[in-house]
Amino acid sequence: MSAPLLQAENVGKYFGGVQALLGVSFAIRADEIYGLIGPNGAGKTTLFNLITGFAAPDSGRVSFEGRPLAGLKPDAIAKLGIARTFQNIRLFANLSALENVMIGRHARTRAGVAAAVLRTRAQRAEEAAIEARAAELLDYVGIAARADALARNLSYGDQRRLEIARALATEPRLLALDEPAAGMNATETQALAGLLRRVRSDGVTLVLIEHDMHLVMGLCDRVLVLDFGRRIAEGTPREVQHDPAVAAAYLGAPAA
Repeated sequence: MSAPLLQAENVGKYFGGVQALLGVSFAIRADEIYGLIGPNGAGKTTLFNLITGFAAPDSGRVSFEGRPLAGLKPDAIAKLGIARTFQNIRLFANLSALENVMIGRHARTRAGVAAAVLRTRAQRAEEAAIEARAAELLDYVGIAARADALARNLSYGDQRRLEIARALATEPRLLALDEPAAGMNATETQALAGLLRRVRSDGVTLVLIEHDMHLVMGLCDRVLVLDFGRRIAEGTPREVQHDPAVAAAYLGAPAA
């Protein structure tokens, strides 16, 4: 077995007296689709925030390719190769779809402030390459025809796709998706599943929070289940589906 791409070891997080996570451990292998599920308030988004630098663990550690992520800001973590989308869509509403993806691509630019101000030949060439790559990514996620549309004017499903394109523009090794199918109808969800399989086949490891159990069980290689900040199960979709602790967390413990 190769070393895990991402590993969490006994991670804990508190907000005042509220326990958000307690002793959570797991490892994600390269090139897999890893699901993270649990009832509302289970700690799923908190765990995402620890992975992507939007919060720091109070105990334990999270490492990426063997490197601890503690103390790193979100932009530094993005440069290491971790990108994310959000439960509540966070796009630049008054910029075009193309411009939104170009912003993601700027995480990999080399030109500094002086070159941008002076509009040097190298900076102009780099900006042209960024625009070309952004257009490719819009085509990749299926919304190339909407490149010039303002993000706020896109349909909900297209906004979700745009967020994925912007995240992919950072060239991630690991893409963390927070409820990517939220608000989608069955047809949109099926198309999303196809896109995510394509992303994985192109060498990007995926970890997703999702409440659509049909999507999770049909897409993920392994699933981690949280409840009240604790890990209660992990395994293949079939193993998790038949775990009594998972059934109790979602449906309530059976009567004596």
